[in-house]
Amino acid sequence: MKVLLINGSPNEHGCTDLALREVAGALEANGISTEMLWIGKGAVRGCIACGGCKGKGRCVFGDDAVNKAIEQMQQADGLVVGSPVYYASANGSVVALLDRMFYASGGFPGKPAAAVVSARRAGTTASLDELNKYFTICGMPVVSSGYWNMVHGNSPAEAAQDAEGLQIMRNLGRNMAWLLHCIEAGKKAGVNFPEQETGNRTNFIR
Repeated sequence: MKVLLINGSPNEHGCTDLALREVAGALEANGISTEMLWIGKGAVRGCIACGGCKGKGRCVFGDDAVNKAIEQMQQADGLVVGSPVYYASANGSVVALLDRMFYASGGFPGKPAAAVVSARRAGTTASLDELNKYFTICGMPVVSSGYWNMVHGNSPAEAAQDAEGLQIMRNLGRNMAWLLHCIEAGKKAGVNFPEQETGNRTNFIR
């Protein structure tokens, strides 16, 4: 089993990476392999609602990390998305990536997911709420820890001193590994992800 970790920070080895690697270490210690995807410093275009991805499972624009993320996630069993906090929100680049990644793919039902954020001080809970909505709209079980999934610090050196934050990351990794093992055991026992009803789309303006 494998978990994809997406580093949504423009800094490849910043505070977000530090947090994600703590999660990855706990996953690997519990028998789950990991793969890290850094979205980079380049522009990530927003969704233009062209509909060109319909039925293709990939975005029509191939000049950034979106289609690579879709391909990697299709091969993964779980997902962790990390982002720094900008103005009490996740980084705009990772939001643009997730908009297109989830819309083009249809999401990844049944695959556990978690969000991780880093901040100097505040805006973390709003950013977690923003990121978790991608998972809850498409039937992905959201993995939690013993506290909200955040680390604090203005630099990796400062974040490394956040003993509670790093503990939260390790517990998150352990909890995701446990859930993945439970899902695997359930499949072997004939318990699969439930069939989803579709077709009812209600507009609120008549």
